[in-house]
Amino acid sequence: MTKIIAVTACPSGVAHTYMAAEAIQNAAKAKGWDVKVETQGSIGLENELSASDIKDADIVLLTNDIGIKKEDRFTGKKIVRIGVSDAVKRADAIMNKLEALLAKIA
Repeated sequence: MTKIIAVTACPSGVAHTYMAAEAIQNAAKAKGWDVKVETQGSIGLENELSASDIKDADIVLLTNDIGIKKEDRFTGKKIVRIGVSDAVKRADAIMNKLEALLAKIA
């Protein structure tokens, strides 16, 4: 099963951070993928990704319009970066692109 992890963060750390997380989760689950999303919002890190989450992930999706805290933990992983608004508005299309990317590197 494909496993993706994601981190979402926006400048205000309120609505779009969580809207992006929900959109990513829904689109990934629609593909039948295992997904875990960490949010870095105004109240800090929530649903923090564990070392095993990161190790087991096929791909890391960084959905951010600001810097991601602890980004160095993803060193060596395949990382795709997108804007928060793209995640909110086009999550299904992004998952299709990730699927094509994963097929190429498999």
